[in-house]
Amino acid sequence: MSEQKAIIKPQKKPVLIEADRITGYYKQEIEATGDAVLHDGDNVLTADRMKYYQQTEDTEVEGNVRLERPKDTLKGEHLQLNLKTEEGYLTEPRYSMKEGKGRGAGDILLFEGKDNYRLKETNYTTCPEGDNGWHIRAKELEIDNKKEVGTARHVSVVFKDTPILYSPWIDFSYSGKRKSGMLAPVAGYNVRTGFDIALPFYLNIAPNIDATIAPRIMTERGFLLSNEVRYIGNRNMNGHLQFDILPHDIHTNQTRWGVLFTHTQNIGKGWQGFLNYNQVSDDRYFRELTPNLAQTSLTNLSQQGGVSYNGRLGSNGAVSFTGFAQRFQTIQDPFALFVSPYERLPHFSMNAIKRDIGKMDFELNSSWTNFYHPTLVDGKRFVFYPSVSAPFRNEYGYITPKIGLHYTQYNLGTPVENKGENIDRAIPIFSVDSGIAFDRQLQLGDRKFVQTLEPRVFYTYVPYRNQNYLPNFDSAVNDFSFAQMLTENRFSGSDRINDANRVTVALTSRFVEQETGIERLRLAVGQQVNFTDPRVLLLPPQVTSGKSDFIAAISGRLTPHVSTDSNIQMDESKLWIEKVRSGISYQPEPGKVLNFGYRFTRNVLEQVDTSFQWPISGNWHGVARANYSLKDDKILAGLAGFEYNACCWALRFVIQRLTTATQTTTTAVFVQLELKGLMGIGNNPLQVLQQSIPGYTSVH
Repeated sequence: MSEQKAIIKPQKKPVLIEADRITGYYKQEIEATGDAVLHDGDNVLTADRMKYYQQTEDTEVEGNVRLERPKDTLKGEHLQLNLKTEEGYLTEPRYSMKEGKGRGAGDILLFEGKDNYRLKETNYTTCPEGDNGWHIRAKELEIDNKKEVGTARHVSVVFKDTPILYSPWIDFSYSGKRKSGMLAPVAGYNVRTGFDIALPFYLNIAPNIDATIAPRIMTERGFLLSNEVRYIGNRNMNGHLQFDILPHDIHTNQTRWGVLFTHTQNIGKGWQGFLNYNQVSDDRYFRELTPNLAQTSLTNLSQQGGVSYNGRLGSNGAVSFTGFAQRFQTIQDPFALFVSPYERLPHFSMNAIKRDIGKMDFELNSSWTNFYHPTLVDGKRFVFYPSVSAPFRNEYGYITPKIGLHYTQYNLGTPVENKGENIDRAIPIFSVDSGIAFDRQLQLGDRKFVQTLEPRVFYTYVPYRNQNYLPNFDSAVNDFSFAQMLTENRFSGSDRINDANRVTVALTSRFVEQETGIERLRLAVGQQVNFTDPRVLLLPPQVTSGKSDFIAAISGRLTPHVSTDSNIQMDESKLWIEKVRSGISYQPEPGKVLNFGYRFTRNVLEQVDTSFQWPISGNWHGVARANYSLKDDKILAGLAGFEYNACCWALRFVIQRLTTATQTTTTAVFVQLELKGLMGIGNNPLQVLQQSIPGYTSVH
């Protein structure tokens, strides 16, 4: 029998019916049998037999019913549906979502208008056909295709045929879009808080504003309320507020709290405002209450607000301005007390650079700061540092002489002996930077590289000025490195300017892949030689000599799977190694990584740090990390656990032990069952794993 077609044109939209056999009455009803197909806009309905009533737009369909729609596919045995109102029912329904891969079945499906339907005695899962690793059972499930949200009532969460959670009500976004609602409970264990469970509620306030409120119960501490708000405003501003309060700590009988607020505001025309405010109720807050163990090492909480400006200075120049006030809350370890930093109330700085004026570059760095400290000498400091350089460049090298005058003026609150309250210092600074670049083509195996050879010579001369009588508001000794070797001052800040008559010789070789332009490997060596012994010291004893330190480094990918970043520093005057920073990583594919690191600073520390993520068997992966101090003969940080990743669920278990203060350690247990596309139950260890194991990836 040849296929027949009938086109019906109601007032609003055309309906096309195809079938092996079509009969009916003009403008009343049509009956289609044998591979019947009904096209209604973007919806396609197929079945063994169907009736369509033209006047009312009702359909009666039976036998292998399939309704294909833009956001889902529905199957069943008997369908009654009004195409105009989209109301009706479907028996023995089976459904699948096109967003999020959700699917399920039920006793009956009730159509309740456009983009809405409800299922009775139903289930839902994101697992593929034939795999019911997890599902939810519900007395009723309502699907809103417009909002892409599912709402279930009288719900049991079933994992491996075992009910693990019951809720009278639950709603979820089956497409992953943001929505308000209760999130999965977060549970864990920490020796400081005991068993710890939080019940977070998410508020999708606006497209650019959301909030999370999480009541948290700790068996060793009591009830804590956590509040988080995030907002973004048309690229002009963004901010984040976190406020936690524990009204009554049952262990200390105190009210404890913590607040974090950051805000940036684009004012326009190059101006920007910023605010960063952090404060906690007491020194032990992070060590005892925070679920984020990375915060336990915080020592100074910044409280800062101000404005900044960045603009052009003609066609080949730039100018910047910053003004702010800053203070700190210092988190003290009672067994290792230290001095808190100076407050800057306020600080103003202006930097400018103008290039190619008579083949010379002019630069200015300046600042004015009011330093305050409750126990140390405080005062005001003005810094004015102009400099001029004359770069000479061609296609293979450059030489850049530079001269400047670093002027500093102090107005101190306490007079300095024999100097008074007003003190100034002026130091000329002279340097010459030069370098040459050679390159050649090189083939290693089947890969073509460009190898460079870049010798560099950097000379600095700064005459000695006695600075022992000056206060130290913000200076410290910079860590010796390649970057520091090629600077004029080995001190940070502006209170100490080193005396120098030294030259630095460095040689760098890079291997750049021709096809991609990616730098695969970098080798570098450097030698700094002092022609006179430095006399400006910051924290005695600092022993330096004419023979200064030698440094060598290697970084990049030794092979497609092995990478390293290592450097070694040697004191040639004593012929011993002063510092080692070494790390090597092997990562053949995502989910497989081995890391080994070694750190050594003479008379200070010696540590090894190893970590890995590696398949054990099938979908099982092991994870571990150990940071061990050879000097103290103890583990500073340890982590061990496993994870199982199935197609639609994942299980993670991690235990972490961390030194949080000189004589304080804490242990935390993370257990999470992730039901993909629905929720994660437990305390998510992913952030801990990413921070502890370089190269860690979540395997799906």
